[in-house]
Amino acid sequence: MGTPWSQESSPDEGQPADWNRPWAPARRVLLAVLIISLLLGSSVLLVFIFRNCGPRPCDTPVCLDLLARYTASGNSGVDACTDFFSLACGKANGTSNSFRDLAEENKSRLRRILEAPGSWHPGSGEEKAFQFYSSCMDTQAIEDAGTGPLRQVIEELGGWHISGNWTSIDFNQTLALLMSRYGHFPFFRAYLQPHPAPPHTPVIQIDQPEFDAPLKQEQEQKIYAQIVREYLTYLNQLGTLLGGDPGKVQEHASLSISITSRLFQFLRPLEQRQAQGKLFHTVTIDQLQEMAPAIDWLSCLQATFTPMLLSPSQPLVVHDLEYVKNMSQLVEGLLVKHRNFLQSHMILGLVGTLSPALDSKFQEARRSLNQKLRELTERPPLPAHPRWMECVEETGTYFEPTLAALFVREAFGPSTQSAAMELFTAIKDALIARLKRLPWMNEETRKEAQDRVTHLQVKIGAPEWALKPELAKQGYSDIQLGPSFLQSVLSCVRSLRARIVQSFLEPFPHHRWQVSPWGVNAYYSMPDHVVVFPAGLLQPPFFHPGYPRAVNFGAAGSIMAHKLLHIFYQLLLPGGCLNCDTRALQEASLCLERHYAAFPLPGRTSFNGSTTFLKNAADVGGLSIAFQAYSRSLIRHRGETTLPNQDLSSHQLFFRSYAQQTISESPPGLKSPSPLCHLRMYHYTAQASLDS
Repeated sequence: MGTPWSQESSPDEGQPADWNRPWAPARRVLLAVLIISLLLGSSVLLVFIFRNCGPRPCDTPVCLDLLARYTASGNSGVDACTDFFSLACGKANGTSNSFRDLAEENKSRLRRILEAPGSWHPGSGEEKAFQFYSSCMDTQAIEDAGTGPLRQVIEELGGWHISGNWTSIDFNQTLALLMSRYGHFPFFRAYLQPHPAPPHTPVIQIDQPEFDAPLKQEQEQKIYAQIVREYLTYLNQLGTLLGGDPGKVQEHASLSISITSRLFQFLRPLEQRQAQGKLFHTVTIDQLQEMAPAIDWLSCLQATFTPMLLSPSQPLVVHDLEYVKNMSQLVEGLLVKHRNFLQSHMILGLVGTLSPALDSKFQEARRSLNQKLRELTERPPLPAHPRWMECVEETGTYFEPTLAALFVREAFGPSTQSAAMELFTAIKDALIARLKRLPWMNEETRKEAQDRVTHLQVKIGAPEWALKPELAKQGYSDIQLGPSFLQSVLSCVRSLRARIVQSFLEPFPHHRWQVSPWGVNAYYSMPDHVVVFPAGLLQPPFFHPGYPRAVNFGAAGSIMAHKLLHIFYQLLLPGGCLNCDTRALQEASLCLERHYAAFPLPGRTSFNGSTTFLKNAADVGGLSIAFQAYSRSLIRHRGETTLPNQDLSSHQLFFRSYAQQTISESPPGLKSPSPLCHLRMYHYTAQASLDS
């Protein structure tokens, strides 16, 4: 029994049997057509589903620009699984440095801001910053001024025997003028910074000076003699440019080198002071006066750190007390026998300090000296920078609040800030998850490590003050520009020092940024337990809200993870983790050292992983954590994109992005293992770390 629509008629009950036979072939053809159509439709549907489930190509302008960067540095003709190094870095030359390139791009952005036409409120910080940059770029006016502005400075200091009359004013009065008005410290450096020991309150610190020539006695005698010869030639040039008599110039320049060499002999390397447990001494001004009486410490420091009110009981931090004592004895002897030569020594040093603000003859003499000294000490030559870049750097130094606000406004809007914070949160969560699985940590240490990550403060983009629009209009009422560029620079030097001192006198913030917002160096501050990622670092090609997530995690994410791991450096040092499983930790450390040592360097030498163990651990661990964070993001978020015409999976694009920021020796100012070693090992290292 069934419904009428489901019952079949038999030949005996209806039509004759022959009636259905002509339609049988048609039924079979129709059934076949229906089956084929169903299969084709299903195939099309499956293709549509799979194509839309995979990463979509990103064809926005920012992605196409990134694609052009990748094409310029890599060889897209090789297979990713066969030779990933050539794929990522096959066209990169030996001078490539992604951090330096990014820093220059940020300066180019500042240049466009400073050269853009605009009307500013008279006397505002913006107007003064733009005027200062413009006067720096006006090289013809600097050439026309010649040595006149510099001669005026020398007269204010009492003159010198080399090219005029010398008024023998008090030595300490001259020294106070050099330090306070001209920013020159010929015998020692004095600066205001947090105390090296907790609670890190601001304190005046006395440190070794910075010298133009590296006159180290342990150098090979031939090299030492060549350095002295080059430096003597330079000092003779300075005296001659200022109209000095050649005989007098030679005599004064020779004694100036002798003074510098003697001061060099008093220096003690940081390692030696560290081994002796004497990295710094805390003394009062009165006590320092007794130990180094040649310097009138109270008057010189009071002039330098106005508006601070100093007293003889003011505490100081002296980083090398023995150097200061020996320096004082040397100065005392020179004041008795060679007072005029001491004056010339200080003025020659000042001229070298001011050379960037002088005409092309002084700048070329300085540039030639630097290049020759680098050749003699076997250091790579400094790249030649265009004038606009030097002027941007000078303007950024003296007008940082104004340029910071302008840079952040243009390059790091709220959407970028939000995306960067989201990336950091994902990296931090992945690190906390990784800590739970480390076999060499016991529960107590694991809990402490997780708490340190949880309580870490992060600063992304710029300091709070740079996000306030009114600061771009700061007046800098104490800066007087002109009539010469040198005078503008000297006014800016005094203004900057006063602002620094004033900032330390105000309520102490949790953390003072150690990098400009347009800088590219992220860092971790151990005293403040804060990690900082400036806006200048979170720029293309390392980061952009419109990039595929693989790109952001691979470049900026790995940098973030690397800096986070600095929190645990102490645990990896010998005896740094008493509650850890030392055997398991040692095995992991040896595994990492062997892993790095297995990679050959140019010249058939091997890489010594033990000498840079902490950085290697942060490199490998940071890459691993960033990769885990990215893999977790693929599960939580849909809509991943990729770069067009690259034929790279999302994971391959992650490592391609990591490679792009690894094409460098290191960020400026930081030491790092060989870039070639990093580039050839990074994808293997990542896989090994993921398996460990």
